[in-house]
Amino acid sequence: MSVCSALLTRHVAGGCCRGLCGVPPPLVHIRLASVAEPGTRGADEEQLWDAAGYLQFSRAKIGSFFQERPVLKNPFLEDALLRGYLRRHLPQEAALSDLRAFGERVANEVDVWGRECEVTPPRLEHFDPWGRRVDHIVTSPAWKRMKDLSAQEGLVAIGYERSFGEWSRVYQMSKLYIFSPSSGLYTCPLAMTDGAAKVIQSIGVSWPVDEAYSRLTTRHPEHFWTSGQWMTERQGGSDVASGTETVAVPQTDGSYKLHGFKWFTSATDADMTLTLARVQDRTGTTTPGSRGLSLFYAEVSRDEDGRLKGIEVQRLKDKLGTRQMPTAELLLDGLPAHRLSEKGRGVASIANMLTITRIHNSVSAAAAMRRVVQLARDYATRRTAFGKHLKDHPLHIQTLARMEVETRGAFLLVMDVCRLLGREESGMATQHDAHMLRLLTPVAKLYTGKQAVAVVSEGLESFGGQGYIEDTGLPGLLRDAQVLSIWEGTTNVLSLDVLRCVARSSGMVLHAYFTHAKSLLAGASSVSTLAPAVRAVDGALSELEDFVQVAATRAPGYLELAARDLAYSLARIYTGALLIDHACWEGASSSDTYAALRWCEHDLCPVTTKQARGCYELSTAPLDAALVYDWPIQVSSLES
Repeated sequence: MSVCSALLTRHVAGGCCRGLCGVPPPLVHIRLASVAEPGTRGADEEQLWDAAGYLQFSRAKIGSFFQERPVLKNPFLEDALLRGYLRRHLPQEAALSDLRAFGERVANEVDVWGRECEVTPPRLEHFDPWGRRVDHIVTSPAWKRMKDLSAQEGLVAIGYERSFGEWSRVYQMSKLYIFSPSSGLYTCPLAMTDGAAKVIQSIGVSWPVDEAYSRLTTRHPEHFWTSGQWMTERQGGSDVASGTETVAVPQTDGSYKLHGFKWFTSATDADMTLTLARVQDRTGTTTPGSRGLSLFYAEVSRDEDGRLKGIEVQRLKDKLGTRQMPTAELLLDGLPAHRLSEKGRGVASIANMLTITRIHNSVSAAAAMRRVVQLARDYATRRTAFGKHLKDHPLHIQTLARMEVETRGAFLLVMDVCRLLGREESGMATQHDAHMLRLLTPVAKLYTGKQAVAVVSEGLESFGGQGYIEDTGLPGLLRDAQVLSIWEGTTNVLSLDVLRCVARSSGMVLHAYFTHAKSLLAGASSVSTLAPAVRAVDGALSELEDFVQVAATRAPGYLELAARDLAYSLARIYTGALLIDHACWEGASSSDTYAALRWCEHDLCPVTTKQARGCYELSTAPLDAALVYDWPIQVSSLES
């Protein structure tokens, strides 16, 4: 018998003896495939034994190897592009030191709270123990800590303090960019809070919203409020003009009571909300369409019995992602409210809110990409496969490099929109800047929303099977990213918004776009290393100008079919110009140059590529419908 057989006999016999309380067990012999000389072990046998002479995988022993997890380090210090961008545009030590300290807090403290919000989602308690209707939305302690943190760190306040002038919004959004992936989705109520403050500021900070504005923009946790945004009703989200059924009944004191059903209310535990409703006249009739919508302000409060005033929470939404945040269906049954807008000017009054929330959405998209790249990059230094670290596999690093290029492009696009917002709010914006802000806000939101889903999905794949395991926290990144292309306007809705802003400005937004993009390229004309990228972007701009001229002569349906690809083209070309511009400043790195070159390997102007294939001819619309619904298609239609 070999040594291995003898030891197995002894261990198994001993174990059985203990199990049977002294009854001698039968001996068990295991024959090995290879037998070593007495007193030795074979080479293939050696790895089965630990230092104490026991099998590694016997009983509760599961082996000595465990995969290392990726480590979240200070997201500010780990982001070379963020630091370079701020050194170029906001070289203020006060801002940089604050972001550095906040990044440390996010990595060492806040990220754990975010995970707690994920694993302890909100729940709804309809009744108290004695049967009274209370509709309490119970959130985790971490969710409440996020609210206090948001006030302390000025995550809304910075945008209104304007300590850094036209760059205050860039500073604020840089902080939110660091915070977002660890926030447990608290960036969503912050987006709506920021949007509400912006609306109040634009209308005028006076009664009845003066105190609310102060609370929305304070740094004191005990006074800080968040705001909801209750727009979506059963008939739809973006089409508020025809989808809003809520009515506002005038009261003798000049206030209103709201009656209706809000189908999707995010951050339902907010302290106040802005919402749309139709004012009833004395006969009980309302005006249809957008002309009948007005904007209202309401506080969320309880009566002396603990019941919500004028609100019943029907249920919490069971969502794919963003589970950390309470989203509910609400019955408004006499909710006290005040009208903020002129009658029938509700949609126009929320335009500022949409600008803010879409920018927040874009920041969260870029932040999600950056976070998954940071984690994947760290993991590649720890994970070994096929005899070497992932970082030493060229194909793996090529994949991460492509993700990095997408992330860099998204970041610069988003920050440029933040720059334009800051210029507008500080009174420094030209008409050219205003046109750019109007055009790029929907473009950035729709494009980064799609980028985030693709990049985060690729990022999860870089972790192998662990990217699919819930308790790693990684799948939540992808679930939460999916909302970014849906909330505040889907890709198609925003693509049509781009057409709308082109039409309403008589094409001036496009004139501003072409002028500014070309000015960005001009600074790189003497940089030989960037020449291929400059040629690519310049050529794409020319193609896009040609497309616009041709499309202007075609039927309206032509541009509608091209809207999505047009928006993508605007995003890709302008992002290429921004990457080139950033690679030209004196503090730029070789990585900045390489990123610009790699970005310009894209099809920068897909709208002209598809135009050449006839994709926007009106004859394609019925063919698309026939393909989707499996209707018969005439052969002559295909030949034409």
